[in-house]
Amino acid sequence: MSKVVHPYAHRLVTLRDWKSRWFADKKYKDLLKSDVVIREFLMKKLRGFYVSRVEIDRSAKATKVMIFTSRPGMIIGRSGEGASKLKADLISTLKKRSVVIPEDFKLDILEVTNPDADAAIVGCMIAEGLEKRLPFRRVMKQTIEKVMTARGVKGARIYLGGRLGGAEIARSEQIKRGSIPLQTFRADVDFAREKAHMSYGDIGIKVWIYRGEIFSNEATNAPARRNYKQ
Repeated sequence: MSKVVHPYAHRLVTLRDWKSRWFADKKYKDLLKSDVVIREFLMKKLRGFYVSRVEIDRSAKATKVMIFTSRPGMIIGRSGEGASKLKADLISTLKKRSVVIPEDFKLDILEVTNPDADAAIVGCMIAEGLEKRLPFRRVMKQTIEKVMTARGVKGARIYLGGRLGGAEIARSEQIKRGSIPLQTFRADVDFAREKAHMSYGDIGIKVWIYRGEIFSNEATNAPARRNYKQ
């Protein structure tokens, strides 16, 4: 059998931190359901806003949801109207799904300053190009060239699978530049999956981006951080 593992999970504790940070004993089931509902709502609602990831911090009485995106202004809106509406819609969805809402609920929007080196954002770019009916080979080539010119990127790989170009028979295509040492623990490899929704079916997208080796405890390419609180 193969030894394929998720590049993110493979580096937990050594390079990566958990995307949900909390501890619970009796309320574990309720908090897990809350996490799933929050992530599903935000990823569906913010599709096309180039969201990198959603992180959740919980304490005894407070919950903090952090949205990392390369387009914070589009989400926040004029004078914070977009962020206020998003928070209200999220709380409304949690109530409908019978999820317990803490007293102190915060929604923070953080900016990713180097989006071309973020696998999730690059996957969104590819999906957007495919949904505009651009030739998939051109999208792959232009995207990987753009990624390789980004600061700190030493290797990238893009994989597409499905009815490429509207063909009757599904197939897969991939393109690679540089090196991607998947089995090296200290290698900072970012990975993401995405789907392009076409009229004839979905096209699967996988993106790997290698950003060099990390020898210290602090990630050198941590997303930079302008913080918008609501």
